[in-house]
Amino acid sequence: MSVTSANRLELLQIADAVAREKMIDPVLVIEAMEDSLGKAAKSRYGAEYDIRAKIDRKSGELELTRHRHVVEEVENHFTELTVEDARAFKQDADLGDDIIDHLPPMDFGRIAAQSAKQVIMQKVREAERMRQYEEFKDRVGEIINGIVKRTEYGNVIVDVGRGEAILRRDQLIQREAFRNGDRVRALIRDVRHETRGPQIFLSRTVPEFLAELFKMEVPEIYDGIIEIRAVARDPGSRAKMGVISYDNSIDPVGACVGMRGSRVQAVVNELQGEKIDIIPWNDDPATFLVNALQPAEVSKVVFDDETDRIEVVVPDEQLSLAIGRRGQNVRLASQLTGFDIDIMTEAQESERRQAEFAERTKLFMDSLNVDEMVGQLLVSEGFATLEEVAYVDLDEMASIDGFDATTAEELQARARESLEEANAKAIERARELGVDQSLFDFEGLSPQMIQALAEDGVTSLEEFARCADWELAGGYTTVDGKRVKDEGLLEKFDVGLEEAQSLVMSARVKMGWVTEDELAEAESEAETEEAVEEGHAAAEAAFSDSASGRKG
Repeated sequence: MSVTSANRLELLQIADAVAREKMIDPVLVIEAMEDSLGKAAKSRYGAEYDIRAKIDRKSGELELTRHRHVVEEVENHFTELTVEDARAFKQDADLGDDIIDHLPPMDFGRIAAQSAKQVIMQKVREAERMRQYEEFKDRVGEIINGIVKRTEYGNVIVDVGRGEAILRRDQLIQREAFRNGDRVRALIRDVRHETRGPQIFLSRTVPEFLAELFKMEVPEIYDGIIEIRAVARDPGSRAKMGVISYDNSIDPVGACVGMRGSRVQAVVNELQGEKIDIIPWNDDPATFLVNALQPAEVSKVVFDDETDRIEVVVPDEQLSLAIGRRGQNVRLASQLTGFDIDIMTEAQESERRQAEFAERTKLFMDSLNVDEMVGQLLVSEGFATLEEVAYVDLDEMASIDGFDATTAEELQARARESLEEANAKAIERARELGVDQSLFDFEGLSPQMIQALAEDGVTSLEEFARCADWELAGGYTTVDGKRVKDEGLLEKFDVGLEEAQSLVMSARVKMGWVTEDELAEAESEAETEEAVEEGHAAAEAAFSDSASGRKG
């Protein structure tokens, strides 16, 4: 591999050919050549020397140079020299300068040439990988077409033009199989720059794939007149999609379905026959849920803001339809709305209401020493706890039919007496369980709450401060695809998630783990996020109204 005048230009031609083949910058190939030739020269002159190769970009002339750095005290004689020694080569040499010696041309041996070739190919591969990463990193979320190259352990390797992408087995639609040479359409889910090169991950199962397919088939979605607000999928089986129109003259559902179902059918065919329910979006969660549970009919919806749970009551004959096969309908509706959904029949709801009515009636009968009729009357008027009876406005209670001021005063006195007695028993029991005085002194916890905490092993303010909000308020977790109820320590006292979070943070302030300023800053950030979300909703509504006005 002797670099003579006859093959100087050949270096540039090779660099240009490799750059065109790999679609990378020719400069990167020349730099790789320089690096490899420099390493090959070191194998001849000695690896200890700092030898560099330089190829002229116009003539192809190769220049080999040795570099030594001017220092005050030499530690490495191969790459450093003192000022006195440097001035023998360069009169005005000073500290920090580089002394450059030009080396004569050399004939690279077979081993050195092979080593140089390997370095060049490695550098070219690195440049090619970087080029692929730069090309695809900003295309996440786009649909791409490719050709199946091969299948490895169920994963499909797809040729996407300037690189390879992988479609993993779990990102394929059920019962979907591809053969070499098949055309495939998928969504770019992720692009990572790893040591072995850029990894382009595709998916055909994510909800975004369905949304992008509709954007391609429905011009109104592409133009922004119709927006897809939410998508939930059971890939290959069924999907639900919530859409809204910003032009009152355009029906969002009809536009997505198309003439004789042509638009939706094109998407269904791409998704291997996946059935798609297109649902009109509504900002009211209860109304949107009723739409999402179609084709089932809903009798009543009870919405719980604190826990993001919705209780749905359906006619007895509609229960199986609302739940769907293997729970598919209610599961997709839950994913679409973002709420946990509890479904019950009218008979079940009636039975539960009667049980709650009887339980509260018995509570008032036992605690207030009144007959059944008075207990039922209090429950019918909306009283649920002794605290409500004890501390409600006297005039409000006296206004109940059959009650007068004297009766109201007596009931409130009995309620307060019963509460004091229950509090005394709770405090006594808590002390028996070893509750620290710090927990008694903490504001926000009733004696019954402290007793409940103590029975679960929380006996000091420090232990209470370590609790998570969901441990106190309760909630739901998903285990093996099924929702499992987590009972909260204070759930029976109607402590919601926000109240539990406030109590825990206050306890941490008391313990000195968090300052008042940090707590106020966190609350301010939360309020700002909430305000921004409300602002987006208001702007969206204003845009819809203005679009409607323009149309009118």
